[in-house]
Amino acid sequence: MAIAVDAMGGDHAPRVNVEGAVAAAVDFGLDTLLVGKRREIESELHKTAYNGSRVGVVEADEVVLFDEPSITPIRKKRRASIRIAAECVRDGRAKGMFTAGHTGAAMVVAKMIMGVVEGIDRPALATVLPGLDRKRVLLDIGANVNCRPEHYREFALMGHFFAQEVLGIEKPKIGLLSVGEEEGKGTDIVKESFRLLKESGLRFVGNVEGRDVYGGDIDVIVTDGFTGNVILKVSESLAHLVEEALKQEITRSLQASMGFLLSKDAFRSFKKRLDYSEYGGAPLLGVNGACFIGHGRSNVKAVRNAIRAADDFVRRGIPEKIRERALTFAPPPLSR
Repeated sequence: MAIAVDAMGGDHAPRVNVEGAVAAAVDFGLDTLLVGKRREIESELHKTAYNGSRVGVVEADEVVLFDEPSITPIRKKRRASIRIAAECVRDGRAKGMFTAGHTGAAMVVAKMIMGVVEGIDRPALATVLPGLDRKRVLLDIGANVNCRPEHYREFALMGHFFAQEVLGIEKPKIGLLSVGEEEGKGTDIVKESFRLLKESGLRFVGNVEGRDVYGGDIDVIVTDGFTGNVILKVSESLAHLVEEALKQEITRSLQASMGFLLSKDAFRSFKKRLDYSEYGGAPLLGVNGACFIGHGRSNVKAVRNAIRAADDFVRRGIPEKIRERALTFAPPPLSR
């Protein structure tokens, strides 16, 4: 079973998606289906000189552009590559999908084509953040800008299971991102979410602040997609700033350059820890199957690693585990 790749999604499509699929085939022995405009995909495939059988092509003659509404692949462009990739998963032609294209459109097709786990109203994008002593899960990072308290509870539930499977933590500590640690801090929605999480049966430890994102005693941080996405983008920008600042300092003097030569392995490890392309993409938790969404500027390395991450996600059975546990663990939804 292959991973369906939206070959037309991203700033550098289809080239990086084609080369990333080839790299996943060569480096990891993984199968992919490149979904998009066949002529363009095959032209890029020809440039790679790859003649193996692990990379297939599925025709889709429309593309959802970044400035189009999220609902476009449902209402207008029914032959869009991002939609056809989701249909490949739904129909059993692929076990998961990856796109570096329109995030909103990816969530819409995942929900409406692949389907949502029963008991989950809002799927959420999750990412694993580095830390000095431990990694932690942050969600949502962009799928849901406006959230109700029950959605925070769903995010906590999915983050709980994700941390168990990916980080190997039996009872993850879950925190709610707010402007203070006290129970009464935050917006009305955050305050109500605090109450629901406190009664959820999960290991909820209370509110956490921005300083806890990378350094707190926490395993899962729950927030809305607006705040989570800002945190992610600021973190990436800061990582780039640190990297460039180090390069500038290294070139300022012979002594600094010699020091770099002696510690270049440490610098390389530091860069790898913060490099988004090492993770490839973020999983959309709560849908029936694996849906990974990457940066619009994803490079070949990011696409290759996203395909591997999607394959590993399926092999671990994470979608099935979330589906099996969601109804039995979560309280019934609040009446609207």
